[in-house]
Amino acid sequence: MSIDLKQELKNKQYQNVSEYINKVLSLIEKEEINQEEAAWITVETVEGFRENVNPGFLAYRKTVTKDGQFASVEWSDNGSCFKDVNGKEYIDCLGGFGIYNVGHRNPKVVKAVTDQLKRQALHSQDLLDPLRAMLAKILGEITPGDLKYAFFTNSGTESVEAALKLAKMYSERTTFISTTRAFHGKSLGALSGTAKGMFRKPFLPLIPGFRHVPFGDIDMMKKSFEVCSSVGEDVAAVVLEPIQGEGGIILPPENYLKEVRELCDQYGSLLIFDEVQTGMGRTGKMFAAELYNVVPDIICLAKAFGGGVMPAGAVVATENVFKSWFDNPFMHTTTFGGNPLACAAAIATIGVLLEEKLPDRAAEVGEYFLQELKEAAKGQEDKVLEIRGQGLMIGIEFHEDEIGYEVSKGMFDHGILVAGTLINSKTIRIEPALTISYEEVDKVVSTFKQVLSQVKK
Repeated sequence: MSIDLKQELKNKQYQNVSEYINKVLSLIEKEEINQEEAAWITVETVEGFRENVNPGFLAYRKTVTKDGQFASVEWSDNGSCFKDVNGKEYIDCLGGFGIYNVGHRNPKVVKAVTDQLKRQALHSQDLLDPLRAMLAKILGEITPGDLKYAFFTNSGTESVEAALKLAKMYSERTTFISTTRAFHGKSLGALSGTAKGMFRKPFLPLIPGFRHVPFGDIDMMKKSFEVCSSVGEDVAAVVLEPIQGEGGIILPPENYLKEVRELCDQYGSLLIFDEVQTGMGRTGKMFAAELYNVVPDIICLAKAFGGGVMPAGAVVATENVFKSWFDNPFMHTTTFGGNPLACAAAIATIGVLLEEKLPDRAAEVGEYFLQELKEAAKGQEDKVLEIRGQGLMIGIEFHEDEIGYEVSKGMFDHGILVAGTLINSKTIRIEPALTISYEEVDKVVSTFKQVLSQVKK
């Protein structure tokens, strides 16, 4: 094939791509789409996942038929709900794994991001960017104890990675203690602290120095500290979720976190709280650390930190810990972490949480939700093992994985989105927007009761 012919074909290819792009952009621009457009979007979405994203996802989506003729494709959202391309509305009790604390497209968060976008989207990387400084100051005010300095990221796993590096630089120790059922992310450092073997095995060996002990077992934690100290592998930090999310909404035993704090103090180790899922009001307090009156040395944030509008995360540490990065602030950097749009979203999100007292609301509505779910499950003890939670972070654990899957699918068919957890597949989570109405809660509960009664053991 001649060079001219190759170039002609390439130009034709580019022309086709340009036409496709214009069609997609025109659909994004529309406030409403018709049935023909909805059908085209569905086909393109399924085909795109099969051919260009990952066909494995199609097997996990609740409504994708084998031939791809039908699938529920999300298209718009607002408040506690989202709609698919055909206009069917769903109450979102998965919440993007906990990102929509202030609701879907909260108008105050959207406005802050839009206003900032009109001025500047990203920063030069060389001059001082104001919103980063302002957001860091706000975090220094609202986080527990003497947490003060902030480093901004784009996601939860990045926050954990930064926390691990910060802990290593602080003490030059290399041993970390994590727990069973823990989930801290899937990048190599965070994955080293994550517990599920299925995620870990293909990438072994991971970062050396990580030890896992049973979550909630303070005696085993003590023994691990003692052993590490005796063999000269002193612990740099303990990495914990105050309440385990992906592990199945596992609450810590009474005084457990305080005793871990005391062990860290005794052995000169840091305590890292991974509050990527529990933070920003989810558990009935701004941070779950406040529930247990424990102040960590480092706290990791993400998910709801960007208000469900921008990807954003943060690591906040005490001055004593963070100062190891003072001499060379380029020891750990990120191009997009702390960008103006993300900072605007986070600032507005914190404003909404405070002004509307959403952490308090999460405690109140969460208690009601939990009790109503327990009442709905009465007489179904052969299917439901336990319903537990804190605030609007609720887990329903079943005796068998299959029951949980059928309940989840049945609720979806009735317009309620719930899903399992990544570590404990027998448990489905309830993590709606903290703005969810009592009417919507009642609908979720009645649907759960109906579906549960129809599922066979």
